[in-house]
This record gives sequence, C-alpha cells and structure tokens, in this order.
Amino acid sequence: MPQFIDTAKITVKAGDGGNGAVSFHREKYVAAGGPDGGDGGRGGDIILQVDDHMSTLMDFRYKRKYTAAPGADGGGKRCSGRDGEGLMIQVPRGTVVRDAASGEIIRDMSSDEPFVLARGGNGGWGNKHFATPTRQAPRFAKAGLPGQSREVVLELKLLADVGLVGFPNVGKSTLLSVASKARPKIANYHFTTLFPNLGVVYVDEGVSFVMADIPGIIEGASEGAGLGHDFLRHIDRCRLLIHIVDISGCEGRDPIADFEAINEELRRYSPALAGRKMIVAGNKADIAADRTALDALRAHVEGQGFPFFELSAATQQGTQELLRAAAHMIAELPPVVVYEPTYTPKPPEVDTTAPLTITREDDTWLVEGAWLQKIMANVNFGDYESRNWFEKMLRNAGLYDRLEELGIQDGDTVSLYNLEFEYRR
Repeated sequence: MPQFIDTAKITVKAGDGGNGAVSFHREKYVAAGGPDGGDGGRGGDIILQVDDHMSTLMDFRYKRKYTAAPGADGGGKRCSGRDGEGLMIQVPRGTVVRDAASGEIIRDMSSDEPFVLARGGNGGWGNKHFATPTRQAPRFAKAGLPGQSREVVLELKLLADVGLVGFPNVGKSTLLSVASKARPKIANYHFTTLFPNLGVVYVDEGVSFVMADIPGIIEGASEGAGLGHDFLRHIDRCRLLIHIVDISGCEGRDPIADFEAINEELRRYSPALAGRKMIVAGNKADIAADRTALDALRAHVEGQGFPFFELSAATQQGTQELLRAAAHMIAELPPVVVYEPTYTPKPPEVDTTAPLTITREDDTWLVEGAWLQKIMANVNFGDYESRNWFEKMLRNAGLYDRLEELGIQDGDTVSLYNLEFEYRR
C-alpha cells in the first residue's frame, strides 16, 4: 500500500542574476566605438502549480531542495544574457504553504493560479549603462543580484465538502464505496484505511459533492495517538461532518460513549471544527442484535440537536436518505474554506559590519559587498516604507560617512548594483 505523506519541509532557491559585461565596440574604420557591454539575464523563479493528478506529498519525501537556473552573463555588442529558466513545482490541490520559521501561511494552493514562491535575481548592468559625457569609456559593470531562497513547509489539507469521522472499523470506507466510485481498501480489522480517500457523490442530476473518508480517530488522537493526529487536519476544510457510529454491538462497544469520545477529540484539536455542522449515522443496523443501543443513541444525538440516520452501508439501507440530507445541508453552507495568507515578508537579517568595497570612477562611486547584495535582493524599491528601511540600513552601516571621508561631492552618482542615485548631503 502506498504511504500517504501530507507534510513536507523543502528549501527553494531562485536563480541568481547574470553579471553585466565590460565590452567596447570594435569595428574597422570606427574609432572610439564606445561601451557596448550587455546586461546579465534574470534568474529563474520558483513557481508552484496545482496538479490534480497528485494526491500526496510523496514526491517531496526524497527531494527536499529545489534550485532554479541562473541568468547568463551579458556579452559584447549590447547582447543581454539569457534569462534563467524558471522551475515549476507541482503540488496537490489543497496544499497550504507555510513559512518554516514562523508557521505563517504564505499561500493556499486551492486554485489553478500559479504562485511565485521565490523570485529570481535581477541581472547586473553592462558598462553601456555607465557612459556619460565625462566618462565615455567605463571599464566596469555590475554583478547580478542573488535569487530569493526560503524554507517552507507544505501541508496538505484535503478539499472535501463532507468528511466522514468515527472510530476505526465503523464502516466509513464502506459508505464511501457505495456512495461514490471510490474503491478504498475494506476489511474487518482496525485501521484498514491508512490514508484519506476522496470520492465524488452524485445525489441527483446537477447535485453532487466531494466526500472524504478520514482514517479512524481514536482517543488521544488530538495529542498524537494512533493515526488521527496526522489526518485530523484533512477535515479542517470540510463544510459538513458525517459522524459514523457502530450500533451493532459486535465489539461490545457503547455507541454513546464512542460518539462523545470522538467529539471530545475534535474539540481538543480545534474548537471551530467541533462546532461544524454534523449528521450522525448509526451504521450496521442490519446486524444489530437489539435496538436498545440504537434507540438510546438516537435520543442522545437528537437531544443535542444533531440529525440522526439509521443505515447499513453494506446493504445500502438508508444510504440515499443520508446522502440527500447531506446535499441539502451543504447547499445552505458557505463554500469550502480557503486560507488567507498571514505571512508578512520580514527584512532579511544581515551582518552589516563587514566592510563594503567602494571604487571611484570619475564622478561615480561604485559600492559593492555581500551583505548589500543580499538586502537589495529582498527590498521592494516600489514601496515607500521599504525604501526608507533600505536607506536607514545604509546610514546605520556607516556608508554615507565613509563616502564623505573619501571625498564624495554633492551631485556625484552613487551606484549600488542596479540602483543609482545622486548624492545629496
């Protein structure tokens, strides 16, 4: 039986930008052709895309690091380097992407729209950008910026309208098999179901819903016991729960105690989940030796305001009535939950004590350094707050003091990779 993998931690690294070129136009009979170094190509992005043919995160068990291609370096004759090829990562529908450090939600992959998880670095400028009336032969170019890298946790939460919950071996898989075309493994022992199964239930023309058979929950599941802890997350999105209870008495269990035990595990795991709409189904009625337990469960359940149905999934007795009631309730419930992002990009933590390299070319001051590259790759220069934070970082690092010590003048140009500005005291 294939193993079901529903969480995975991976590291992604977008491609670095290519370096700009230092080149000069060389052509017979053309004197002083000028600089013609091309720009470096942009690094490839890391992109997530939903694949409906995937049902687990098994692919991420053995491969945990993904790297996109870097951009090519620029060339002469104003030739720009080729952009790096983006890397498309396929994930099952319903995968929630979280920041590994904070646990905050970055993206819920429930729609068909691709998502750029890590952006490639911009390519460096070639020397053609640095020609001025006073500097007609610049002999320098810019390095490309590094691509974004991040560590994320992928968490699969099934997209189903209805979730079947209950103790092991109460008939959840049997109900799914007779209600849909799903063919889960069924046997008369506990934990036959080791991973969730999905099926589409067609009730009437134009009326259908997706139902998930969740592996049996046991007492202590909310604290990690048995299989329940791994799979409780898969009913987070379900709009309606169908709670299956064995009323046959074959295993000497008390249906009311079973019903309350499962509800307690749901409450411990998530109070919101415990408050979800629920239908209770007393299963295996065809082999119940006596109806005392059935009648007691019905009175207990209906006394708490839950609809109750008597059925035998194996003989399909009462299944259609249950499914029609489920479809009617679903029609009045809000759509399946899609989790909104809670992750806010944070400024990178960098050590700004390392010295920067400052080179003067006429009235242009070239500033380079590893930590400067890193923060520039993560700053949104179109955002006012981000620009203010970036300027504060430069000032606190002592860059402006160093430039003044070296003799920079008002009106000189400061060049930081792909950013240039006029210096003003």
